[in-house]
Amino acid sequence: MPQSVAPENRESLAPGVWVVVATPFQGSTLDVDLDSLSDLVERYETIGATGLTVLGVFGEAAALTGEERRQVLEIAVECTGLPLVVGVTALATRPAIEEIRAAQQIAGPRLAAVMVQANSAKPDVVAAHLDAIHRATGAKVVLQDYPLASGVAIPTAALVTAVKASPCVIAIKAEAPPTSVAIAELTAATGVSVFGGLGGQGLLDELLAGAAGAMTGFSYPEALIACVRAWQREGYAAAAAQLVPYLPLINFEQQARVALAIRKECLRERGWIRDAGVRAPSGVFPEHLRHAMEVHLREADVALKMGTPLSRTGSL
Repeated sequence: MPQSVAPENRESLAPGVWVVVATPFQGSTLDVDLDSLSDLVERYETIGATGLTVLGVFGEAAALTGEERRQVLEIAVECTGLPLVVGVTALATRPAIEEIRAAQQIAGPRLAAVMVQANSAKPDVVAAHLDAIHRATGAKVVLQDYPLASGVAIPTAALVTAVKASPCVIAIKAEAPPTSVAIAELTAATGVSVFGGLGGQGLLDELLAGAAGAMTGFSYPEALIACVRAWQREGYAAAAAQLVPYLPLINFEQQARVALAIRKECLRERGWIRDAGVRAPSGVFPEHLRHAMEVHLREADVALKMGTPLSRTGSL
């Protein structure tokens, strides 16, 4: 295992909201809708995202061909000036290296880091995986702990050990519940930025636990950005005031097996993408939920119009 790095000497990813970008599809064949994608990433820059997370789980990267992944990343590079974190779908080392090299060729200096899944419950295996990736590519890494997607459950203590042994890790995305417990331990022990995910469902508690912000998707990302900015400037009460009006919608979007379809339908209703199609194995949007979705979207829209989060936390 590589030599441990002292927390005070660690490089760390910038705090804030790194919005996870959906991949819009269109038509009965579910082709990638590059025009909608262009519009979407431009919106994220306009509302003040710290950076973009492209080809993540919410971006349905595992359901894209290699050519489609290339196209999606090219759009993100061409249509915004934001720094990028690019997701890696492979759990095995060699294919992960190939994905990273392809991303480096497209993104160049805009690539802030690649997001790599914890691929084992054993810290020495994870550290060896990350070390091999870094030696082959030089890439900086966001280590993602998301057992629902990876199928790997790693204890927080083991994750700490792996990160300490891996100088290339500049952030952790903690998505193994209870996230606030893990984030408190990770921030205290590693010295790198730790981000929450899961649609912002636990964001307030995660900030209290020491999170650097959020790395996630939500149909009203303005609220996440405003919440984190308020936390940075004024603390918990201000952050809660920004986020609480949106919690019913956040909770609604995070329903098991259909979360992706719900969020894309919400984005379509907002006019941010043209089509809400998802690819298998994601479940399609349940029409029985449409009325509830419309109720939550109306509430969120009223909150945005009556007290625009960005206007209350400062101009962009």
